[in-house]
Amino acid sequence: MSGQKQTVHIGTRRSALALRQVDLVIAALQPHHPNVHFQVHALATMGDKNQTASLPSLGKGLWTNELEAKLFNREVDFIVHCLKDMPTTLPEGGKIGVVTEREDPRDVVVMKKKWVEEGKYKTLADLPEGAIVGTSSVRRAAQLRRRYPGLVFKDVRGNIETRMRKCDEEDYDCIILAAAGLLRMGYDERIAQWLDSTTEGGGMLHAVGQGALAMEIREGDEKTLEIIKPLCHEKTMVATFAERAVMRSLEGGCSVPIGVETKWVGEDQLQLKVTVVSLDGKESVDGQSVEVIKTIEEAEAMGQKLAEDLAKRGAQKILDFVNQGRASGGALKIGDL
Repeated sequence: MSGQKQTVHIGTRRSALALRQVDLVIAALQPHHPNVHFQVHALATMGDKNQTASLPSLGKGLWTNELEAKLFNREVDFIVHCLKDMPTTLPEGGKIGVVTEREDPRDVVVMKKKWVEEGKYKTLADLPEGAIVGTSSVRRAAQLRRRYPGLVFKDVRGNIETRMRKCDEEDYDCIILAAAGLLRMGYDERIAQWLDSTTEGGGMLHAVGQGALAMEIREGDEKTLEIIKPLCHEKTMVATFAERAVMRSLEGGCSVPIGVETKWVGEDQLQLKVTVVSLDGKESVDGQSVEVIKTIEEAEAMGQKLAEDLAKRGAQKILDFVNQGRASGGALKIGDL
């Protein structure tokens, strides 16, 4: 009986990227647990099924609710999520057990193939007024409107391959994607420009948790936690919990214009940058903090403190307007402004 394998059930979305990420997780876990068989249960979430509505209109939990139902029904032992897709407050009984080492968290520009082949445009600053930028993120659109008011923003949905095909074949001049997905899928060559706080011509901060994978377990499930613990990357977990505290304090979801950037500038010194931008890009509130951080609790306190400062300086006013738009069903469509 000693040679009998234990089966551990993993929940995931069924997109090509999600399945690739689960493969990476299993490959990393297997050497630690040679007698464990990891069985994947992939399903389509609401966000996967509805490819026409704008992401903001679908609300929170659009990538996670169906998977969490399977977790709480004990059909799966843990879920592999993109951390940026997870609401900052988990349902009762759910817990982030592990956050893996972060892939590059930056956003990037993918240019239309025609422009690359002709050597015409290489960066956002090269694009003429009226050029069309594809994104389904109000965070990306708001920050880029602030820096490039002459560009036009248009919603683009679908998986990575679908969005790149739309960029090449439809009326988009470029699209904005997360670097992490492109790198994990081997599409490095499509990256035309990297975007971060130092980008020449105007920086952009990434989404909360972007580039990191999180494994959600049932609260109190120590057995599963022991299995996945080898993949825990402490520095990433601490940094991303600071980011999540910012968003939680500002009551923002994945469909609000909050950008963050964390960086370890010393062994235990965490730098946290945050921006909140109005949908039209005309108003913004920025903040930055550097503190010695050694625990998740300290990281969350840092994030909450910076968020409260931003709220007092006008961030709450911006987000209140965004949330009014969500309630009325308007003001959150990428191309409306």
